Amino acid sequence: MTAESTRVAEQFDDAAQQREAATLGMWAFLATEILFFGVLFAAYTVCRLLWPDAFASGSRHTDLLLGTVETAVLLTSSFTVALALRGVQLGGRGVAAWLLITTATLGVVFLAIHGVEYHADYEAAVIPGLRYEEVGRLAPAKQLFFILYYVTTLFHGLHVTIGVVLLLVMAWRVRAGAFSPDDHSALENTALYWHLVDIVWIFVFPLYYLVGRA
Repeated sequence: MTAESTRVAEQFDDAAQQREAATLGMWAFLATEILFFGVLFAAYTVCRLLWPDAFASGSRHTDLLLGTVETAVLLTSSFTVALALRGVQLGGRGVAAWLLITTATLGVVFLAIHGVEYHADYEAAVIPGLRYEEVGRLAPAKQLFFILYYVTTLFHGLHVTIGVVLLLVMAWRVRAGAFSPDDHSALENTALYWHLVDIVWIFVFPLYYLVGRA
């Protein structure tokens, strides 16, 4: 066991209590993140009920193929980070580090694909406040759709970016031997954060990409 794994902050009685406090703190943080995205999803639901035709029309501007690929990429990344955590629990330090790097790479791929989507949206002039040239009866309500779409996806992208940085830090720490099968709470909390990022996208994808395509 490394020196780091036996170090206990003075406010805790032992390592077990310290791990429990870290886990509880992480779950409290995740709850606040869920509330944040929940407000955006609630706003979407209200607007969708008020202007169903406009939101269906706005959804058809999104790229279903790229959205599906993004979903597959994030689901795969959840699998690899889970394998990485399990690898540390079993003492497989080298494999776990590469799995974390793979997860971070998948996160970068997701961001790159989303960048392609944003560029296409700019070319199509459907970005409110930057370039929005929609006209017609549904144009004002469609603008609300795109505002919610960009606010939600941009904040989600920010969370993905933070997650990528955390994963790379965890990969470096794993290779440095900072974790053991008995003490890996920082890695476990990072994995929980990444799973939250994926779960949020599971809601974003059907709400913004599948509406009005049936």
